[in-house]
Amino acid sequence: MTAEGWPSAPIPVCNSPRVCVILRRMESPASLFGGPIRLLFEDPRAFILLIIPLLYSIIIHEVAHGWVADKMGDSTARWLGRLTLDPRRHFDPVGTTMLFLFGFGWAKPVPVNFNNLRPARRGLIFVSAAGIAANVLLALAAAVVYRLVQPGVMSPLSEVLRVTFRINIVLASFNLIPIPPLDGSRILMGFSTRRFQYSLARLEPYGFFIIIALLWTGILNPFIGFFAWLIEGFINLLVP
Repeated sequence: MTAEGWPSAPIPVCNSPRVCVILRRMESPASLFGGPIRLLFEDPRAFILLIIPLLYSIIIHEVAHGWVADKMGDSTARWLGRLTLDPRRHFDPVGTTMLFLFGFGWAKPVPVNFNNLRPARRGLIFVSAAGIAANVLLALAAAVVYRLVQPGVMSPLSEVLRVTFRINIVLASFNLIPIPPLDGSRILMGFSTRRFQYSLARLEPYGFFIIIALLWTGILNPFIGFFAWLIEGFINLLVP
């Protein structure tokens, strides 16, 4: 799927050369964001334009998990000081390094004790869906601001809103994939039998390698594109 081939979006996707450069980095199925570190040498401004919204979108995704867990009975994240937007509290040496080098990485997962959630099954679904919902809301916010302000195509605000919109659509779509440890797998667990939950849990130690292989071969690309189409359709209903 090319940058020009994304479904119709509330924000025009690729009217700025700098935004087009970033979106081309996001095309590769082998590297979700196409290796942001390459942008540092090719276009430093584009690197900053990508990395700041990307980092904070991932951080907000993680904080959302902890915040909903806290509301549903598990205060682990709050007691550990993880309900903050301070990047230092969410730094993961391996995940952050991979994010910069390869465009595929993660923040330090917010700890959740699912045994504390009440009701347990609904808690599992809501906490798991919280990060995805946060990314959808960020994309929606970017679309609303764009429609209200109508910034010029080449303005810094326009570029930030376009990139923020696309990053959060991709993050939400990617995390809907039902392969452990992605959020989609835990949402699926919430609707599944104990036996199926156990089967998915057994897959989790190998999930990272499975995801990498499926991204590299492009097998996940149609699924990510389908979820992106659904999310953008939903946002289009709210921001026509």
